[in-house]
Amino acid sequence: MEGSSQKNKFSPIPLEKKEINNLNLVQFDGPVHMITDPNEAAEVVNSLHQHDIIGFDTESKPVFKKGNYNHVSLMQLATIQEVYLLRINALGLTQEIRDLLENQHLSKVGLALQNDLHDLKKLEPFEPSGFIDIQHIMRREGIKTMGLRKLCAQLLNFRISKGAQVSNWEADTLSEKQIRYAATDAWACLKIYQKLKEMDIEV
Repeated sequence: MEGSSQKNKFSPIPLEKKEINNLNLVQFDGPVHMITDPNEAAEVVNSLHQHDIIGFDTESKPVFKKGNYNHVSLMQLATIQEVYLLRINALGLTQEIRDLLENQHLSKVGLALQNDLHDLKKLEPFEPSGFIDIQHIMRREGIKTMGLRKLCAQLLNFRISKGAQVSNWEADTLSEKQIRYAATDAWACLKIYQKLKEMDIEV
C-alpha cells in the first residue's frame, strides 16, 4: 500500500519556467456570476451551503506606496460548474457572507489563506472555520512553497494567466480579463484539491 501511495505522488522537483510556458493556457470557461446586490448575495450564499466544498480566493486593489492599504474588493467562490464573484467593496461583509466564512461544514479551499482572512477581518470580525489551505498541505508533504500558477502546472499539467493580478479591482466595471482571471483562481484551487485527493495525499 505504501508503494502505491508513493507511486501516485507528484515529483517534488518544480517545473522550470520554460516548461510551464509550453503548457496549454487554461481558464475557467463556465458561468461566472457578478454579485453586487445584498439580497442576491444572500441567495448565493444560501445555495453554497448545500455544497461540501468550494474554491475560495479574494482580490484587493494593488498598493503602490509603502504604508498604504486597500480593503478586499472581491471574493471569489467557486464550484466546479460555476463561479460567483462577490464585489465586497459594494456589498461589505454581510452577515450572510460571514456565516459562510464561519460554516465548519462547508470546506473552503484556497492558497495562502492567512492574508485573505486577515484582510477580511479588517472589514468585520468573524471566526473562520472550514478553511483548507493548499499551502499547508504542500508543506506537510515536504514541498517548497509554490504559487498557484506553478501548482497548476505541476499537478494539473496546464498553466493559468496571472496577467490581471495587478489591476484595479475597485473599477466600476471589471473587464472580461479580470473576471476570467478571478474566476480561474478560485476554480483552480478546487481542481488542485480534487487532484490531491485522487493522488491519495492527505488533505
